[in-house]
Amino acid sequence: MAPIIHIDKLCKDYEVHQKEPGLAGSFRSFFRRKFQIVPAVKNVSFDIAPGEIAGFLGPNGAGKTTTLKVLSGLLYPTSGKIDVLGFTPHERKADFLKSITMVMGQKQQLAWDLTPGDSFLVNQAIYDISDADYRRRLGELSEMLDLAPVMKKPVRKLSLGERMKCELAAALLHGPKILFLDEPTIGLDVNMQQAVRRFVADYNQRTGAAVILTSHYMADVEALAERVLVIDGGQLVFDGNLSALVAERAPNKVLRLQLSQAVPEQRLAAFGTVRMVEGLTAELLAPRGSVAEIAARILNDIPVADIAIEDMPIEEVMGELFQHRPAPRRLEAAS
Repeated sequence: MAPIIHIDKLCKDYEVHQKEPGLAGSFRSFFRRKFQIVPAVKNVSFDIAPGEIAGFLGPNGAGKTTTLKVLSGLLYPTSGKIDVLGFTPHERKADFLKSITMVMGQKQQLAWDLTPGDSFLVNQAIYDISDADYRRRLGELSEMLDLAPVMKKPVRKLSLGERMKCELAAALLHGPKILFLDEPTIGLDVNMQQAVRRFVADYNQRTGAAVILTSHYMADVEALAERVLVIDGGQLVFDGNLSALVAERAPNKVLRLQLSQAVPEQRLAAFGTVRMVEGLTAELLAPRGSVAEIAARILNDIPVADIAIEDMPIEEVMGELFQHRPAPRRLEAAS
């Protein structure tokens, strides 16, 4: 199946003004400005298939939002080939704009003094949505997001979670084939984060829309995306299955022990690397290949009330990846 998004060696540089400190520096800068070329994205290449949900991860300033803005046509690339649905994004053709949407959790598109219902009507006019399609899509989105209680309230009086739900609805009224979601759950409480995740997954299943998701909440990515793209310093450092990322970067599993009586740390160290001991709670690291054997030995030799075997937290895996910056590669699902 042909990819719905194709990026080949994308580069995006910014020209940043450099000013010397002090009044004299400001005066010189007024007559002769100095600039420095800062690369934000460097030779990034990947494909996205129709209906795929891909997590796009990286630390602050890594190039995630810049890449999404290039894909949505908001920024002109410095070099590289970008094909989205057969369009060149920066040409901003009407048919292209009707086929994509971009939701940024830190910015809003709804008019502050209008109700969501009025804002939706504005979007209907902008995207030239027929009355029949508008009623059908709004009905589906209202049901999925439980919008009926907020449709007649001014946006300024909505809670953050209510506004985010309305932002999603407004962004999807025109039935886009591709969703660029940039931190869609930022600032939301845990219950609302879960509601947004369920909605995105449900929308993807119902419509087959492709999704590229950036988030600092690893729970978003774990819940929605099997494939992750990791960018750091403007370069793609990982492209593959999330399970493969965990398996490669975290060769150990975590054994969480609830002890029935206190055990010296030295005794626990005989079974693996001790991560933590607090009262009757302990955590050990054990190699993946021998974790079952080690757990059995612990149950035989240590007074344990409960034991749990877990993968390393994805946040720790990502931190490890950002520190070492390996060459880009593609990995399939771990067995």
